[in-house]
Amino acid sequence: MGVGPSSLIFNSSLFLLGVLTVGGAYFIQRASDFRLFSILAAITGIGAMGVGLFPEDAGVVHVAFSFITFLFAGLSAIMSYKLQKQPFSHFSVILGVVVLLALVLFASGTFLGLGKGGMERMIAYPALLWAIGFGGHLISYSSETSTAKKS
Repeated sequence: MGVGPSSLIFNSSLFLLGVLTVGGAYFIQRASDFRLFSILAAITGIGAMGVGLFPEDAGVVHVAFSFITFLFAGLSAIMSYKLQKQPFSHFSVILGVVVLLALVLFASGTFLGLGKGGMERMIAYPALLWAIGFGGHLISYSSETSTAKKS
């Protein structure tokens, strides 16, 4: 990305997303004691911070942080099923699998006729959709209704 004002806003927002994700992982760990999910979510946040610090024109460093972000976002979505009730727990697993499948297809250069940018969106949109839904779930979260299992 260039060095225009919109790239500064975008990259700053990605970094902030990462910081907030790491913070959220900490509080989820304290509330649920589900260590595996918290670690996966924290790594996702660290990856997002890296993407914000190293934009697309940073080359291989950006690619590595992007891969970390989306790999662990997909895994976080899948593992979050232990923290949720049905039917969203099943929806989270499906979204996580879609993220991981799209990531594999993207890495292999298979864009399914969508082009590179379209395939990138097939990775990002399900991850963001899960994050929004999971955030909604957390708003209604209480320790008495937790279904988390210790890991």
